[in-house]
Amino acid sequence: MVFSALAIARTTIVGISGVVMSALVLSNPALAHSKGLYATETEARQRAEEIGCNTVHENNGRWMPCADERELHQQLRKQ
Repeated sequence: MVFSALAIARTTIVGISGVVMSALVLSNPALAHSKGLYATETEARQRAEEIGCNTVHENNGRWMPCADERELHQQLRKQ
């Protein structure tokens, strides 16, 4: 009986923490920002074309669509 109550409590806590983490990522632009980072310039160029940018830029060793983050966010708001 005690074991099953502990198993249920653990499952509930794990489920709730997953929901909380999802909400944080979706509601916090800084965490969501990582979705715009690409390992290669080619990947960033591909995404840039999809959202209407003509250039890419480097950010801490990773690549991002558009000339800078300001342009990237402007293009994303249009979507």
